[in-house]
Amino acid sequence: MPRRKLAGLRVLVTGASQGIGRALGVAAAAKGMRVLAAARSQPLLDELAREVRAAGGSIETVAADVTKPEDRQAMVDAAARHYGGLDVLVNNAGIGATGHFMDSDPQVLRTIFETNFFGLAETTRAFLPLLRAGVTPAIVNISSVVGKRALPARSLYSASKFAVAGFSEAIRAELAKDGIRVIVVSPGLTQTNFSQNMLEAKAKIQLDHLRGMTSEEVAAETLRAIEKGKTEVTLTLQGKMLLLVNRFFPWFVDWKAKKTVRGLFADEIAERKAKRAAAGS
Repeated sequence: MPRRKLAGLRVLVTGASQGIGRALGVAAAAKGMRVLAAARSQPLLDELAREVRAAGGSIETVAADVTKPEDRQAMVDAAARHYGGLDVLVNNAGIGATGHFMDSDPQVLRTIFETNFFGLAETTRAFLPLLRAGVTPAIVNISSVVGKRALPARSLYSASKFAVAGFSEAIRAELAKDGIRVIVVSPGLTQTNFSQNMLEAKAKIQLDHLRGMTSEEVAAETLRAIEKGKTEVTLTLQGKMLLLVNRFFPWFVDWKAKKTVRGLFADEIAERKAKRAAAGS
């Protein structure tokens, strides 16, 4: 596909108040795109708008929660009111949790899916009429490397991102007839405050020290993917290496994950074996 000219395109970014979403709003405006930034926090959106406008960019904001039907309609109405439509939808809003599945609260899984999958899917549905009438329209779903290869202590988040991957693959073919591109961007560990905003943080191993890519770098790669009309983008060296090894040696990734978990729970395993031995004697 020929390169898209980003300048002048109308783009909505969800989850735009912090992290990757905020960086996308700033970078898109710097490229000459007309930005509609959506998030739950109006004060944070106001800060973003002041920064973008001070730099000469075009931006409007709408306070919205992607899990609420009325807020999704508010985003549609804002796109129509401010820009007369939409060309690019970036589904970035997301939330996570860490910890082992058996120790998690069932409501946490449902909350994650409400935002990461159902909110994304229904926001997409709401904007399809505007996108069909858009200029070189595209849907960009911000996923994750763990939406391609799941890791222990991230089962809830991984499951939601696997759902995003499957949904994206299906609608990519369905929407081809309308000229709408579907792009999936899968960042690895990124320097954001994502871990501080998790619903639960129960993982025995914290990975924050491995977060190498910045939000600005992810935003730049995302805009490059839109510009070039790419379909799939995987980010960070660690993420690419994980998927490469998993592609050819999935058994090794499984073995390594199991070994790591067994090491972390060595005392618990030993205690369980001792109880069984005592019960059998």
